[in-house]
Amino acid sequence: MSTEQFFVGLKVIDLSTVLAGPSVGSFFAEMGAEVIKLESPQGDVTKTWFANGENKEELSAYYRAVNHNKVVAQIDLNSEREKLSEYLKDADVLLTNFKEGDDIKFQLTEAHIRSIQPNIIIAKIQGFEKDTQRVAYDVVLQAETGFMAINGEKDSNPLKMPVALMDVLAAHQLKEGILCALLHKATTGKGSTVSCSLEMAGMASLMNQASIYLKSQIVPKSSGSLHPTICPYGEIIRFKDDVQIVLAIGSNRQFADLCLILGLPELAADVQFENNAVRVTNRMSLIKMLQQAADHFNSFNILPSLLQRNVPFGQIKTMDEVMEQAYKIGAIKNDTVTATPYVKSVAFDIQYI
Repeated sequence: MSTEQFFVGLKVIDLSTVLAGPSVGSFFAEMGAEVIKLESPQGDVTKTWFANGENKEELSAYYRAVNHNKVVAQIDLNSEREKLSEYLKDADVLLTNFKEGDDIKFQLTEAHIRSIQPNIIIAKIQGFEKDTQRVAYDVVLQAETGFMAINGEKDSNPLKMPVALMDVLAAHQLKEGILCALLHKATTGKGSTVSCSLEMAGMASLMNQASIYLKSQIVPKSSGSLHPTICPYGEIIRFKDDVQIVLAIGSNRQFADLCLILGLPELAADVQFENNAVRVTNRMSLIKMLQQAADHFNSFNILPSLLQRNVPFGQIKTMDEVMEQAYKIGAIKNDTVTATPYVKSVAFDIQYI
């Protein structure tokens, strides 16, 4: 059984909008579930969120990113109660992201839903954990959970990530909750209610940045791509042909090989750079020397040698270059309904025994 067939027979009703909830629906659709997205007569607002240059005669790329492999139908929640009940009576999962009070307005409280399907899994996305009436979009939560304060170059203005990161993180959390609920249902036959806020998902993802504060009361600041304790790690160098790479040097051996390949073998023995601690202290002068050396080479003269010697680096690729690689590794699929291409949300593989 492939991942594309794992949830065959599972029925998911997707009443959510924008990104977090719909991306959960797409995850289950990719894995074989029947996912029916019920939209208001006006449709999901993201259908018209076009980027500059997009063909506005088609659905927006934003909408397509998280609504593939679904059957989409219209429903007026104010007047089509019987129609909604038909969809829900044999559903396994219901996805929602209602504003505060809309569940009462549409008669879709947990009590209402369970009167139709007692053992359904109700999965809810909200913005803030406690302040449930507050309007919450991704950038609001990127600000409120500290991500904007630590993102950007040193002394730059706060920056948001160029993807809806809080929605993505909350969607992953909700998927995990639904999977736990499905396991519970498989063993007990009973449904569950799973909920996740963008606020809680963001805070849960702060990892070491939060731990630094909790341990030492040090408030992390933005520092660009540079690693606070490893060098050169996060430094970017540009070659003569304008190809850029980011370095991720984690050992003295890797640093010595990097210097050798760039024609600077003596640098690895220099007392200013002989170990990681002094490299961190002298990182500004070090990156200047590495960049001056890179100025004399085209990338195709250097990158194969870095790969051969297992020197860790990443080529900074544009989206067209990334998509070329995505096709090569099988990350692109075609929507089973519209035949349009999308990037898979299921990134894992399972070998069943």
